Order: sequence, then C-alpha cells, then structure tokens
Amino acid sequence: MSRKSSLAIPAPLDPGFLPAVVFNRAYVARATASGSAVPLILGLEREGGLLSRFETVVMPQADDETVLYVDRLVKFLLWARGGWKLHLSGPPAIGEYVRKTYSTRGARKFDCKMMELAYGRKFEVVLTNKIPRARDMEVPAGGHMKGCRIGFDLGASDYKVSAVVDGEAIFTEETPWNPKIQADPQYHYHHISAALHRAAAHMPRVDAIGGSSAGIIVDNEIRVASLLRAIPAKSFATAAGVFKRVQKEWNVPLVAMNDGDVTALAGALSLGKTGMLGLAMGSSEAAGFMDQKGRILGWLNELAFAPVDYNPKAASCEWSGDSGVGALYFSQQAVNKLLPAAKIKLPAKMDLPERLVEVQKLMAAGDERAAKIYQTIGVYLGYTLPHYLDFYDYSSVLVLGRVTTGAGGDIVISKALDVLKTEFPELAGKINIHVPDEKSRRVGQAVAAASLPSTRTRK
Repeated sequence: MSRKSSLAIPAPLDPGFLPAVVFNRAYVARATASGSAVPLILGLEREGGLLSRFETVVMPQADDETVLYVDRLVKFLLWARGGWKLHLSGPPAIGEYVRKTYSTRGARKFDCKMMELAYGRKFEVVLTNKIPRARDMEVPAGGHMKGCRIGFDLGASDYKVSAVVDGEAIFTEETPWNPKIQADPQYHYHHISAALHRAAAHMPRVDAIGGSSAGIIVDNEIRVASLLRAIPAKSFATAAGVFKRVQKEWNVPLVAMNDGDVTALAGALSLGKTGMLGLAMGSSEAAGFMDQKGRILGWLNELAFAPVDYNPKAASCEWSGDSGVGALYFSQQAVNKLLPAAKIKLPAKMDLPERLVEVQKLMAAGDERAAKIYQTIGVYLGYTLPHYLDFYDYSSVLVLGRVTTGAGGDIVISKALDVLKTEFPELAGKINIHVPDEKSRRVGQAVAAASLPSTRTRK
C-alpha cells in the first residue's frame, strides 16, 4: 500500500498531505482482508493505576507499513490518553520494535521523557499476554455558576481573565505576554496575580477561582508546559506551584485544568450537550474531552503532539522534533507554516501572533492567498475529525481560538464540512461542528474556567 493518497478534496497549499485516518483505515482493512491479521492490544497506565485500553489488528511482521501504523498509533495514544507504562499484547516483532523505539534512548525519547515528567515515573514498555482492565477517572467537572468567581485562561501569547457573577461575565480582559522566554517564575506569578486583582475589583467579593492553562496539569500543578520552557530546573518547582501559591493567598477554592478540557466544558455549558470534543486553535492546539455521560476521564488530550499527517516530508515540530503533529495543523504555527506556499512574505522578526493578524487583515481585504491558508486548515480539520473519532466517542466538537476568528474561521469550518460530506458521508449525522460567537471565541474559556470549583459557603 502506497503512503501517497488521492484525496477527494486536496489541501490547496499542501499537496502531500496524507491524513492519518486515510492511512490507518486502509491499513486495517487490508490487514483484515488478508486473513493473516492478529490482535494488537495496548494499555496505557497512568497515575493511581488508571488505565486506558485500545484494541486493533495488525499484520504479524514488522514490515514498513505495520511499523508506521503502530508507531503513529502508540504516539497518538500516549498524547491523547497519557501514561508512564505501556502494556502491549501482540506479535513479538511489533512488541520489540515498540520497546526499542519508545525508550529514553529510542527515536521517541522526547515522548518518553515528557511522560516521565508528567507522571513522575520512569517510562516503560511491558510485553504481556494479559492487559489489565480499563479504569478511567470519570469525574464530573465544572458547571458551578453561583457566587462571585474569577476565571483565567493562560495561553502562549496572551492571557484572559473574567469576573463572573452568578454565571454572567461582568468583566473580561485579554492581555498579551510572552512567558515562553521568561526564566524567572515571578514573571508568571505577577501576571496571574495582577489579572486576578483587576477582575476582583469588579465584584464585592471572590468566592472561587478557576483556571485554564496550556500544558499538563496534575493536582493543580503544572507538570509540562510550553509556558515554562525557559524556567531552569532549579526554579521549576516554584513555577509549577504557582496555582497553589495563588490559592493559598486568596484562601478560596481554586481548580486549574488543561485548557483543552476547559474548552470541552465551555462547549458543554454553552450548548447543553455532552460527548464533547473541544479544539482550541491558538498559539498551539489545545484539546479536551467530555464523554457522553458528562465526565472528564483524566486523559492528557495533548493533541498538539499527536500525529495527524503521515506525509514523510511533513514539517517538524520545533519542540518535539517529530513531523505531522497537530500543532502544525491547528494553530498559529499552521498559519505560519503555510505562508511560503501562499506566497505571503512577512518580516522574519515578526512573532506568530502578529503574523496571524497580518493574514487576518489580508483575509478581510479579500486576498485569495489568505483564503487558501484557511481552506487548507479546513481540509486538515475535515480529515482529522474522523481520525479523532476513532479514539474519542464524541458527537459534538467545539472549535474556537484565534485562528478561527473572523472570516477565515468561517472558511475553515465550511471546508471541514465539505470534506466530511464528501469523504465520510457515514459520519454526516455523527459529527456536529459548533463555533461560539465572536466574543466567546476569545474569552469563553476563562468564563468556563470560573465554573470549575465549587463555591465555598460564606457565613
């Protein structure tokens, strides 16, 4: 089977785009039809014995196509579900390949080291004939509206804060910052603290604080985040504990969650639906998931690192070094990646947020080059949503973030719907794409974050 694909709706500025869903489904169909397919069961164990399972079939030999399929599958599951231990039941040749590749000395050492940072355990691959039963966290999240609350949302290029009284935002603010290059944890603390005080000034009291932030957050601590990339190891604990420091100072309930999960919560609150996948296209790609029962499962949902394109010549992520991952398809990074193909030249020193603004200006002026950027991202989205459906049982997806602002965002959604109707007609009634209004696209996560903690009763 060739790694090339002929798409019914090609990506205008990326002719080599090979959607993961196209390759994966063709591979599984071919393996099944061969009569030689054997089961492959993966179990990803994370904190407290929680475990997520995934079952598929593969050819028994470690041929090139099988290796590609398994490698990308394991990588996707690691960043979608999370885990410090991978249990694998399958062909010995495949098991040995995964154990060698997914080690701190293997080709996927970045992923292994990130999992170790996230869970505080040495990453390991265990080859076994018996995979433990699945056990997820299944915690109801958010939806607490009563009282005077502050919600904040920390992104890589700006942060947002909202003062919310009985579910209504009475004050919202968006402030630019550049935390990725700051080595002093006080920079992050002072920005967050000052924003909270500005929001508090609009309310008679503060009953609770809820936060949304890019990165991996466990027990109100930041374990891995691009926001803290410049923090030296000796100061990282101070930076990672910023939310707990704030909670102690304000002496009110505080809950901080990954911004993707808060995106899913925002969608569930605004639409009154569960089975929600939230996708925020901002400085990077943030994703979150609420299951059909309205529960957060404790998965990582860091889809910025999850592969969506199997084109061997796809661009590489500057942080992980891997190619074809979500951040380069659903974020400001995606817009920047497509600028050369669109023949749009911008100053080399211009930051990504400013580059996006320039593209948005061109789009507003009717520039066809800018339109093709958004059309391409729309094609990416249309082929990736079915891919996500293979791992997430969702029926609604909320799409928001800076990349979706303005007329360009409308093109992204329209093109994605075209792909779904043309290539995946069987999913036409199963995937409903929702977008918030313009204001909610920019500050909705901060408002949703405010509903995370239970309000403390005051005497």
